[in-house]
Amino acid sequence: MKRVLILGATGSIGTQALDVVARSEGELRVVGLSAGRSAEALVALARAHGVERIALTDEDAAARAAEAWTDGEVLPGADGLVRLIAESGADLVLNAIVGSAGLGPTVVALSEGMDLALANKESLVVGGELVTTLAEATGSRLIPIDSEHTAMHHLLTGEPAGTLERLVVTASGGPFRGRTRAELEGVTVAEALKHPTWAMGGKITIDSATLMNKGLEVIEAHHLFGTPYDRIDVVVHPQSIVHALVQLCDGSTLAHLGHPDMRVAIGYALHHPDRTTLPLEPLDLVKLAQLTFEAPDEQAFPCLRLAREAAKEGGTAPAVLNAANEVAVHSFLNGQLTFNGIPEVIEHTLEELGGTPVHSFETLYAADADARDRAAERIGALAA
Repeated sequence: MKRVLILGATGSIGTQALDVVARSEGELRVVGLSAGRSAEALVALARAHGVERIALTDEDAAARAAEAWTDGEVLPGADGLVRLIAESGADLVLNAIVGSAGLGPTVVALSEGMDLALANKESLVVGGELVTTLAEATGSRLIPIDSEHTAMHHLLTGEPAGTLERLVVTASGGPFRGRTRAELEGVTVAEALKHPTWAMGGKITIDSATLMNKGLEVIEAHHLFGTPYDRIDVVVHPQSIVHALVQLCDGSTLAHLGHPDMRVAIGYALHHPDRTTLPLEPLDLVKLAQLTFEAPDEQAFPCLRLAREAAKEGGTAPAVLNAANEVAVHSFLNGQLTFNGIPEVIEHTLEELGGTPVHSFETLYAADADARDRAAERIGALAA
């Protein structure tokens, strides 16, 4: 039996992970759950899955949970989350926390030598080199939970060193595929949240609409698989059936296909190296009839270009990129910024701060804070 700790349990990935656990027939056991401020939802999940220890980083939410739930222990605040991880005895920590807030829990889990199922891509975007070095030092395994990186991980398993030529990340193109930058100026939040193929949380759905999500995935793939940036491509594939492709030195290309359902990636990570049966519709290529591919439009969607530029600059630049994007997306969702304002704020912040060498995780936290301040200032100026 594998002991699993789920961070970000009330979100889309967390709830689907609990569904996978429930179907595991005792092979997986949840030993703890965490959330940010969703006290009622987290308590309900703890009751449903027989969990005796939970953490809420929002201390007011933790207090509400402690009043409502007397069957277990509620750990409050950031320190409570650290305790939940360090004292869990988990074999595998699933980090599904949204945004750069997931970096700290990643560091704690890896420092404890725990295997990490990583749905929090920002851990690698912001702290890639330090995170992968820490995993190597402690012997922890990093297993991605993402349709694209899960596909790559699967395709590369068993391939000898030196056979990989290129990685190809696929993108649906989001709800605005085919529009020009001018046509994107007046799009609404509701329109941006209507993803054509995936059901996801708000922040990642907006990242998919701007193509920032693909830029972050390029950075993540670089760190996960040690592949240079000039050998990682992005291809728009509207059907979201081919999740990634791997080109090998002998001229062959391997592809990972399946319906867009995150339980495939979650099940792969939780049961790795074993496989599990999931209640998913088999792929029928005849019924699909065709799969199409096209190049991304970086003029209409400059976030992909900005991510690549920050990645190549290195140092703190990816942390600046990520922080500015989080602030800009939040402002767009709150109606304070236009859709096209998102890349404008990110580019301005990168120009203001650039990238500096990374000496420690503290360097990254400082860059994150500076970028958030600069991005907020820029949003204020645009709104004035």
